[in-house]
Amino acid sequence: MADTQDYTDTRIQVAGITLQMLQGGSGAPLLLLHGAGGNPGWLPYHQALAQHYTVYAPSHPGYDHSQRPDWISNMSDMAHFYRQCIEELGLAPVHLMGFSMGGWLAAEIAAMCPPYLKSLTLVDAAGIKPQVGDIAELLMVSQDVTKKLRFYDPDQVPDYETLMNRQLSPEEQELQWRNREMTSRLCWKPYFHNPSLPAYLRGVKTPTLIVWGKQDAIIPVNCGELYQQALAHATLQVIDRCGHSPALEKPQTFLQTVRDFLAQQ
Repeated sequence: MADTQDYTDTRIQVAGITLQMLQGGSGAPLLLLHGAGGNPGWLPYHQALAQHYTVYAPSHPGYDHSQRPDWISNMSDMAHFYRQCIEELGLAPVHLMGFSMGGWLAAEIAAMCPPYLKSLTLVDAAGIKPQVGDIAELLMVSQDVTKKLRFYDPDQVPDYETLMNRQLSPEEQELQWRNREMTSRLCWKPYFHNPSLPAYLRGVKTPTLIVWGKQDAIIPVNCGELYQQALAHATLQVIDRCGHSPALEKPQTFLQTVRDFLAQQ
């Protein structure tokens, strides 16, 4: 559900495909990578970050209204696409922030082309297999089950009913299934992780903030600890009484944490 703020929703040509891009604000470029459910639209945290940065929030190839090229079939392919995207849009060095599956993607990009990044922020990121707990089943369960796993306390989420329970149009329902199909293509085997990613990340010196909801029932906080171990210059901030989506469930704490980190880079 998009907030009615100052941003554009356009289609651009990048690396030979049509990409849906939300963009707003001014200042240094900040590229936001969405999770498995697709682009959530221009939400209050996008608008808040756009007060200090030029926020780019694309829909990944294969999601929402972005074209799905045949050559993108795994997360490494997607990272190569975004390498080209950063080059063609002239964003480097860019602040890169990824949420959940988008965090995994951001980590792959950081491992692939560290000089392109000014900073890296991983929010409850997939990509590393936990040593304690398991990544929840998301692809073989209903959206209602996923919704219940997502938050520690839905009452903490501003506009929860509008965000999570509004009636979707037929087109939105079709896009939701398209997004799920693309996620299955990217994340099914191995399930939401790359066994080689911790090794890829060793030697990456990009300043990194890792943000995690302490009660994340989808991706265990142990994954945040493993990211911190793998990345040389990483800080882990765990938010208590919070589930998988801190930007929605604890927006003020999330924004303060992220702003403080970005301002130092």
